[in-house]
Amino acid sequence: MFLIIDMNDVVRIPPNRLTSSLKNTAMAILKEKYESMISPELGYVIMIIDASANAVGKLVAGDGSTYHKVQFKALTFFPKLQEVVEGEIVEITDFGAFVRVGPTDALLHLSQITDDYLKSDVKQGVIIANQSAKSLKIGSKIRARVTAISLGKGTGMGKIGITCRQPFLGSNEWIEQEVKKSRQSQTVSPTKEKKSGGSK
Repeated sequence: MFLIIDMNDVVRIPPNRLTSSLKNTAMAILKEKYESMISPELGYVIMIIDASANAVGKLVAGDGSTYHKVQFKALTFFPKLQEVVEGEIVEITDFGAFVRVGPTDALLHLSQITDDYLKSDVKQGVIIANQSAKSLKIGSKIRARVTAISLGKGTGMGKIGITCRQPFLGSNEWIEQEVKKSRQSQTVSPTKEKKSGGSK
């Protein structure tokens, strides 16, 4: 899920960067440090939204820079286990598909798409089910559930695993068909009224 979180830090501002407002300089430094970062605590840091720097900084002996306490807001994406997410297929491989979810790509393995036997055609960019003729291709919009998360420190991509092997998950077209079938099965056929045997 996407979150806006409040954070605190201390930024080091060298003399050559004090050319604009303190806020703009602090924002630029925070963007360099945090944006595109991945951590187990924060998830994916997408962007720094706002920052407020203390006007009074500290000096360290032998260092011409000033150190300022800052409070700032960051937009993050933190996937949760069992969370339902929506995304778009951006790559088809021999073993499944990569789905763009938020700022990253999640792996949808062939075994997690459907119960049907599947064939992956990398050249055509499509995955086709043998019996049901369901298909996924690059650009398909899907809904899936998060089943695995691995977020290491640094700027790596991290790893997210997703599944569509549950009701009302998969391609948007599949879901629409499931919803129609569900509504049809809930439609109650009119029952015949029993005729009363006696006369009034």
